[in-house]
Amino acid sequence: MARNFLFLLGSTRSGGNTEALARLAAEQLPSDVPQRWLDLSKLRLPEFTDRRHDGEGLYTAPTGDAATLLDATLEATDLVIASPLYWYGVSTPVKHYLDHWSGWMRVPGLEFRPRMAGRTLWGVTALATADQSVADPLVGTLRHTAAYMSMRWGGVLLGSANRPGTIGQDTEATVRAKTFFSSETVLATHA
Repeated sequence: MARNFLFLLGSTRSGGNTEALARLAAEQLPSDVPQRWLDLSKLRLPEFTDRRHDGEGLYTAPTGDAATLLDATLEATDLVIASPLYWYGVSTPVKHYLDHWSGWMRVPGLEFRPRMAGRTLWGVTALATADQSVADPLVGTLRHTAAYMSMRWGGVLLGSANRPGTIGQDTEATVRAKTFFSSETVLATHA
């Protein structure tokens, strides 16, 4: 299957360091690899309500921006969550998106979870400190999500930048961005 990347921007700030780092990594992809970019903070998703234990048939196919997001998710072979580190985890727009996965798994006939199996989940994040261990909860969220969904885990590209527009000062991150998506270290998490 030919690769098809979906970049999901999870920042509440347009053009931030996380997005800049993700775009640098994306520039290295071959020109014939499709890329789609969606800004989660600009999509109007309904509030997620957990109805798993309220009976069968309570989840229906999404409409509007949620349907656009679902379709883009299912079209991609590679999903890239570009979320700045917010309180040691993913941003609110990313968490809201992932919450909707729970509902999509329960839409009759959609087969969301089996259809996600084998795709690759990646992460890109900027954090305000050089101590990258503070991003462990964010990394864990994405890695465990990949495992639960039987997806491959591509890893997380971490960069340190406190003020907007300063990600380029983290030379280690910018160097790693140039080979991030060509990494041979993608792991099958469902083996």
